[in-house]
Amino acid sequence: MKLVSYDRGTGWKPGVLHGDQVFDLNAALWAAGRRASSDLPSVRAFLQEHGGQLPQIAAAVGPVLDGGTPEAVGSLDSVVLGPPVTDPLKVLCVGLNYSDHVGETGRAMPTHPDLFAKFASSLIGPYDSIDRSDVTDNLDFEGELAVVIGKECGRVDESDALSYVAGLSVLNDITARDLQYRGTQWLAGKAVDRATPFGPAIVTLDEIGDPQSLDIETFVNGSRVQGSNTKYMIFPIARIISYVSQFLTLSPGDVIATGTPEGIGAKRNPPLWLRPGDKVEVRLEKIGVLSNQVV
Repeated sequence: MKLVSYDRGTGWKPGVLHGDQVFDLNAALWAAGRRASSDLPSVRAFLQEHGGQLPQIAAAVGPVLDGGTPEAVGSLDSVVLGPPVTDPLKVLCVGLNYSDHVGETGRAMPTHPDLFAKFASSLIGPYDSIDRSDVTDNLDFEGELAVVIGKECGRVDESDALSYVAGLSVLNDITARDLQYRGTQWLAGKAVDRATPFGPAIVTLDEIGDPQSLDIETFVNGSRVQGSNTKYMIFPIARIISYVSQFLTLSPGDVIATGTPEGIGAKRNPPLWLRPGDKVEVRLEKIGVLSNQVV
C-alpha cells in the first residue's frame, strides 16, 4: 500500500496511490469495510488509528481499488501531492550514516547515531520547487531513505523495531551549508522553511522486502552525483529506531531520515552548489522518485 497526501484545491487529504491513480483514503476504507470512526483528516490521523493494522488494511483495500470502487480522485499528473505526512510531530535526521560519506567529511566514524531535527515547515512535496536560493549561496543535496513510524514506539528492542514502521519514503535533505557551518549545531542549515522534498508516498514494508538492500541515487541535471545501497548504512533502520526510542517516544507519523551516502556538493572539487534552474532527483529502489527544481 502506498499512502499519500493530495490536494485538489480544498486542502490536504489522505490518499492511496494505486498504479498511477490516486484514491481518497477514507473512501477506500469505507469500500473495503475498514471504515474509521469518522473521516480521517490526514495520513498521520490514519496512522494513529490504524498504524498497527496496516497489513490487514492493505489486503482489504487492494482488491476494491482493483475493482474500481471507489472512483479515483485523479491520476498522478492531475493531482497535487504534498509530503506524505504533512503534519508530523517530529522530523528526525541521522547524519554521518554511510562510511563513505563519513570519509569525505573527514570526521571520525560515529559510535552512535548522530541526530538532528527538522520541522514540518521544512517539508515540501515530491515535485514542488525548492525556492530557497535567496537564503543561501551554498545550497546542497542529500538523497536519503525516510522511515515513517506507524505506532507509538518507546524503549523498543532492535529485534522488534521494524514492527513499529508504517513504511518508507524518499527525502532530500537539502542543506544551506553556509548556515550549517556558522556554528557547532546544524539546525540553521538543515531546517530551512520549505526546502526539504519528501515523498511521493509512504510504501508499506510488505511491498519492499528487505529495507537494508535498496539502491539509492541522486541526480543533478541528469548527472548522477550520488549512488549507494542501504546495506551500507552504519546504523541500520532497526538500530536507529531502537536507539532513539530509549530516550524519545516516537509517535505515529514521525519521520526519520536515515542519512546520505558520499557525493554531496560541498565535498566536491570544485563544490557543486544548486542554482536556480537546476533539477535535482532522488531515486530509491521500490519506493519512488523525488524530482524538484531550484528557483
